[in-house]
Amino acid sequence: MFLWAAVVGAIVGVIGGVFRLGVGLVQEQLALLYARAGSAGAPPWLFPVACTAALAGLSIFLVRRYVPEASGSGVQEIEGALEGIRALRWQRVLPVKFLGGLLSLGSGMVLGREGPTIQLGGNTGKMIADLVTSPTPVARTLVAAGAGAGLTTAFNAPLAGILFVIEEMRPQFEYTFTSVQAVVIASAVADVVVRMLTNQGPVVPLTDLPPPALGALWLFPILGALFGALGVVFNRCLVAALDTFGGLQGWRGYMGGVSVGAVIGMLIWVYPSGTGGGEQLIPLLSAATPPLALGLLFVVRFGATMLSYGCGAPGGIFAPMLALGTIFGLGFGHYAHAWFPMSVSHPGVFAVAGMGALFTATVRAPITGIILAVELTANYQQILPLLLTCVAATIVAELLGGKPIYTVLLQRTIERER
Repeated sequence: MFLWAAVVGAIVGVIGGVFRLGVGLVQEQLALLYARAGSAGAPPWLFPVACTAALAGLSIFLVRRYVPEASGSGVQEIEGALEGIRALRWQRVLPVKFLGGLLSLGSGMVLGREGPTIQLGGNTGKMIADLVTSPTPVARTLVAAGAGAGLTTAFNAPLAGILFVIEEMRPQFEYTFTSVQAVVIASAVADVVVRMLTNQGPVVPLTDLPPPALGALWLFPILGALFGALGVVFNRCLVAALDTFGGLQGWRGYMGGVSVGAVIGMLIWVYPSGTGGGEQLIPLLSAATPPLALGLLFVVRFGATMLSYGCGAPGGIFAPMLALGTIFGLGFGHYAHAWFPMSVSHPGVFAVAGMGALFTATVRAPITGIILAVELTANYQQILPLLLTCVAATIVAELLGGKPIYTVLLQRTIERER
């Protein structure tokens, strides 16, 4: 088991590293194309709109035509496989999810790379299990190990990958000594491989923020309560967007994706900060950003996230949620700093807290959200504020009747196939 877990981790590390490099390459080439087209006298909006619409439409055609379960993030498909109610067709998912993810993320859609890498990782675990003719319990363990390795490769966050499997997939994950160690081994090996291919630094390098004063800690549960309500709204809007686009059949479904791609392409020209996954945007959000500008950015990215994920393009929601949480938290920090300047020395501490809080409120995995925010930013002094914020977000989301997003998506998939 441990040997095969290491093999799965190594393969997922290569896949995740190449996927990250491929997305970056597509984005760079498109940026060069847009610059050349503009200098040649073409309308500056034409190529971003046309290219994004074409790439988005092609990615949606691939998943709708060949592997419908490869749309969106695919995390719910891994959970369903661990529960024994969903089949993993790795022969189709691996190529289509990889190529479709390159097209959708590279085009600038507001989606995250962690969804594809998690689904690719879980299917890699199933592939190895099938090739070595493993019994069902071993196969499910390798699927879980691959999923943890997939999240690891997306963000250089091995501990978050391990905790995601144990915490978020706890109803489906068979918790034993062997299974946990397999997930740990796969995530560690994947992290080593992906760092060799990409880099070793934090994915979201933020300035090393000072720990907040003890007198300011009471503000973080308030922020968490706001995120709890926001998380419920986020989940409901996401499902509503999926239902809207899911009702489009035949060519209308493809045209829905093309239309969304055109909207995102126009945003690339008009308001580029409102596009992309958000990993590169987060470090640029300084404390000097005016609150009104943060509000506009939040609204635009929220709507773009709903459109990008709702249309069925392959991609995750972790990265967009992390960016939204950062923007909302930083806006809260501005007002906290203005009202309590003696207690709040730096608004940025609320940005890190917000990064983990929205993830917690939507996915309902507070420990994973805390560790993910810390590993992403390398701000280890923010653990206590993250704890206070994420716990409050979880409690409020539960009291408001919110459900974990991947549980909702899995139930929705099963009901639609009946």
